[in-house]
Amino acid sequence: MSSTRREVLARTGAAGVAIAFSGAISELFSGTAAAQELGGGGYGPLVPDPAGLLDLPRGFRYRVLSREGEPLRSGEGAVPGNHDGMAAFPGGRGRVHLVRNHENRANAPGPVPVVDGLTYDPEAKGGCTALELGPGDRVLDERVAIAGTSTNCAGGPTPWNTWLTCEETELRAGEDGYTKDHGFIFEVDPRDPRRTSVEPLTAMGRFQHEAIAIDPANGTVYETEDAFDKPFGLFYRFHPAKPLGGHGSLHAGGVLEAMRVPGVPDLSAIQETGTTFEHIEWVPVPDPLAQETPIRFQDFGRKGITHAQKLEGCYWGGGSVYFVSSFAKSAEGSAADHYGQIWRYDPRRRSLTLVIVFGPDTDVQLPGEEPDNIALAPSGGLMVCEDGEGAQHVFGLTRRGEVYPMARGRQNIGTPEEPAWGEFAGVTFSPDGHTMYVNCYTPGTTFAVTGPWRR
Repeated sequence: MSSTRREVLARTGAAGVAIAFSGAISELFSGTAAAQELGGGGYGPLVPDPAGLLDLPRGFRYRVLSREGEPLRSGEGAVPGNHDGMAAFPGGRGRVHLVRNHENRANAPGPVPVVDGLTYDPEAKGGCTALELGPGDRVLDERVAIAGTSTNCAGGPTPWNTWLTCEETELRAGEDGYTKDHGFIFEVDPRDPRRTSVEPLTAMGRFQHEAIAIDPANGTVYETEDAFDKPFGLFYRFHPAKPLGGHGSLHAGGVLEAMRVPGVPDLSAIQETGTTFEHIEWVPVPDPLAQETPIRFQDFGRKGITHAQKLEGCYWGGGSVYFVSSFAKSAEGSAADHYGQIWRYDPRRRSLTLVIVFGPDTDVQLPGEEPDNIALAPSGGLMVCEDGEGAQHVFGLTRRGEVYPMARGRQNIGTPEEPAWGEFAGVTFSPDGHTMYVNCYTPGTTFAVTGPWRR
């Protein structure tokens, strides 16, 4: 979306918007509790926040849980910056455990503090922090959950309530001052960081990881790759040697495969929603550790492999795994242009379907560029964090295709003459569905949003 369109939305409060997309929204929620959605979508226009932090619809309120630079409750140092992917886990006595990624690259300001026993590479600045919340989202504790990792972008929860944090890099030891190879997944315990292992899950591949989703029936892990340049990323699945084995079981190894759609080298070439491919192939990755060649450059045989630009969000629902391609640009090497796709892979039928295509240029009232982090909402729809230019929003998306504004960032990181706002990331809900947690990436801020959520 152009900054001009976003400025219009900012001035109007983004009231009464509809989305520019094609596809069957209801398909995203088939077979899930979300399919019970009733009533209309949206909560009304956004109300300007007098404090200049977060605009919300009338009746909603927020609490700032944490801001970069403030001291961690643990005394381990300052709250790191670059807040990104996040998940909420249930705790005892009504408590919630919130785990949060920090997408810090080499020499980034606001690094994750180095903590003995929780640091993989002392020269890397990324990692995770964990917050323990009591009733009313009161912060009881906040501490480092893992340190010494790099570019922790997204990840995903496991069925046994741990967090898989993903490094969106593939830099090696000796590059950018790092002392160890990067590009791995790490398992983090949000309840007790002392149970976190700083040993990477090497069998799950070394590449520019973005997000994961796990099939709760058999433990298969699906992984997205957000590669920065051509050839673009791949969509992977990992068969653990000890499926659904609980905390630590993924260290037992397994088999990593990449998706091949016969006759389709680039998913961006597919533009018609509802297009379905049968008999999807999964090809073993020749060298998961990418010791000599990044995986997306490796030789997958004469049939090749299927790539896609900007593979990001990933979640499981209704017996299928959904994944997001945030955008594709032919000027950057993609086969065609789009402003966001959502794909569904059905492992039982071995079929891949293009469910949604977003935006772009139809009307100033039509947001829908570059969907990034997504989460199921209590009302039965999705919450979508956009990662574009200009004003930044969290949008809700109902099963009927209605889009409504849920939040707008007000923290200006630009100048009065040329304002700019940090993107939203890590949107997630408390286990009881009463609170939406979301991050502002810059300045790093974690919000808890409560109000009259539809159930």
